[in-house]
Amino acid sequence: MKFIHYLETITGVGIYPLSSLFIFFIFFTAMTTWVLKADKKYITGMKNIPFPENENE
Repeated sequence: MKFIHYLETITGVGIYPLSSLFIFFIFFTAMTTWVLKADKKYITGMKNIPFPENENE
């Protein structure tokens, strides 16, 4: 038996791929909007967290 036969027996299974695509699209759009509108000083600060400039070696 193949896995597809199990999915065919579930009522309304077609909504899951569509809802997953919708959630991914909303998340991707929100993250892209946030990145484009984010303060550049905040992005630079986050980029430099692992290597602070004022720390002595």
